Amino acid sequence: MDLALVLRQRLEQLNLEQRSLAAAAQVTESYISQLLCGRKAPPAPSRTDIYDKLEPLLHFPKGELARMAAMQRQEEMKRKLVESPAPLFKEVRNLVLAKCHADKRKQVRVIFEQQPFGELERLVTQKLLEVVKGVATRELENEKWLRQVGRLSRRSYEQMRVTILEFLDEDVFNLSPENCVAFLQPLIQSWDIDLTTFGMDIVLNHRIAPGSAKKFEYVEKGPEPSYQEEPGLIAFLQNASLCRDATAEEIEFLKQLRFNGKRPTELYYYRELQNLRDPLHFHNAK
Repeated sequence: MDLALVLRQRLEQLNLEQRSLAAAAQVTESYISQLLCGRKAPPAPSRTDIYDKLEPLLHFPKGELARMAAMQRQEEMKRKLVESPAPLFKEVRNLVLAKCHADKRKQVRVIFEQQPFGELERLVTQKLLEVVKGVATRELENEKWLRQVGRLSRRSYEQMRVTILEFLDEDVFNLSPENCVAFLQPLIQSWDIDLTTFGMDIVLNHRIAPGSAKKFEYVEKGPEPSYQEEPGLIAFLQNASLCRDATAEEIEFLKQLRFNGKRPTELYYYRELQNLRDPLHFHNAK
């Protein structure tokens, strides 16, 4: 499958020029040119909107271009799986380290250098990517935001559209320094990591990425303890005179009660339900 060839053939059939595609997709002619000649791989359908924008112009059924792009990317992925991943560009690593909390930066740098593109470097870079991509995805159609970020790197609106589409299509194994400068640099204020639990805190630049800090934790947990409903609760639920007007929310609350080996009766659950409903037992929410 060669999507570039398909697009070139359809342009010729419809007597259209590259600038028509660029205008429809709201990207630069340079980006379309590289896409048509195969210097850029077709972006992942789930991370771009250009296929939806191009299909009406090129008279393709809805979803057809995305389907062809997915097939080509799948073939390319099979080929890449047999190759060893290349380490991050030096500029990318330096940018990631520059955003690290000052107290940890030296320690993290040592680990990065001792284990080039090892587990820690991949983990940190992947989480930073996920957070920034989340912001970029939400703002993809926000022209004001794109122009604001574009001014930081002296890019036009169309150039920022190209940059954001390329960035959303990248992964931790294929991350360009240019896109790091365009997005990681302005959007990430700082990050920190607990090297014991690998929990991460990521702080965004509130001026262009409003929202709270992002926290990621990696904690080993055992299986949830099995739980069997108390006989008293079963009897309570089977007694229509006791539970006839109990709501699903109230029943769920009763199911969550624990008694450390004691066995409450159905009457207990009835009284617990009345206590739950009595406003005198609760403070008003402020």
